Amino acid sequence: MDRKFEHRKSLGQNFLNNAEVLRRTLMAGDLSENDVVLEIGSGQGVLTRQILQSPVSFVHALEIDRRLAPWLLPLQELHPGRFTIHWDDALRSDFAAFSPQPNKVIANIPYNITSNLFWKILTELAPAGLVKMVMLIQKEAAERLTAPSSAKERGPLGVTLELMGYTKTIMKVSPGSFTPPPRVWSELICFELRQNHNLAADPEWRRFISACFGQRRKKLINNLKLLGLETGKLTCIFNNLGISPAVRAEELSAELCLNLFNSFMKESPAEEFKSD
Repeated sequence: MDRKFEHRKSLGQNFLNNAEVLRRTLMAGDLSENDVVLEIGSGQGVLTRQILQSPVSFVHALEIDRRLAPWLLPLQELHPGRFTIHWDDALRSDFAAFSPQPNKVIANIPYNITSNLFWKILTELAPAGLVKMVMLIQKEAAERLTAPSSAKERGPLGVTLELMGYTKTIMKVSPGSFTPPPRVWSELICFELRQNHNLAADPEWRRFISACFGQRRKKLINNLKLLGLETGKLTCIFNNLGISPAVRAEELSAELCLNLFNSFMKESPAEEFKSD
């Protein structure tokens, strides 16, 4: 298709042009006839066409920019009953209302919405049967999501992902793999959902884990005091779990974070803990 297209920086429009990255994305997706795929940021449909050539039963394409209709609408005509386009903002779209429900997500997303979009996908789709996400994101964001205990990059979303499943890096992707090329490297990562399917959707967990990392220079126990539980009870919880009162949030394993949350909830009346 010989059409000129003006990429908009405000929309993070860096379209993938690397055939090897496409191949590795599809391989990581492990697509079968039982899968319903949500592709976020379809762009000119380079990856979309590859997904539709796989045996998946249905593809939802989410794209915010209607200027891309000349590239995407023909795909809808070629695959009636198997493909639909949602012209919407990924952060505002109601994923839970998509029918049939997606069980896999494939996306090439801008850095500035990475964290919010991950939370949204996990909140709306994980309880409904999400099993995998294959995401092309900026390298710095990927390092945060996969950071191990004690790493300064570790944060609430990374801990939550670890508790819900397994995240692995598929490959590093150079700026030249995109048109136009961004100024930074990217990484292709794959997240497999295995347990705790409702964790990200739990507002109490979200408030708790956010408070844990709220002030990184502070000790964890001091951050948790801001949630209203008295020092004596917090000290008792820490002692029972074998957690040092001097520990900071990033030093805890994901399992200990979850144990701490469960113990915290037993000591905190629900009406006091719930956010306003």
